[in-house]
Amino acid sequence: MDIASMVDRRPLVIFSKSSCAMCHSIESLMRQFGANLTVYELDQIGNGRHIEAALLQMGCRPSVPAVFIGQRFVGGADAVMSLHLQGKLVPMLIAAGAIFMWHRS
Repeated sequence: MDIASMVDRRPLVIFSKSSCAMCHSIESLMRQFGANLTVYELDQIGNGRHIEAALLQMGCRPSVPAVFIGQRFVGGADAVMSLHLQGKLVPMLIAAGAIFMWHRS
């Protein structure tokens, strides 16, 4: 399975590793928004090393977390946090259909 097919028709995909603290932080952030997310734990799936190599070839440095919103690669933890701080993350998630309603507390 290739990356394109793994992110196809999924509003929010995170490639992660179970031991990665930044991955956990990004997943938690998305869950706080009530996002419909798909997480692939590369250290727990059979072809995880091949997928990680493909992510590195795409320019993901480090390879995880690698976040795709609306089938588009947006980056890793730094890029996601930057989008969030700029107020752009939630609108992207809404546009992709990852969240449907957002009420800021």
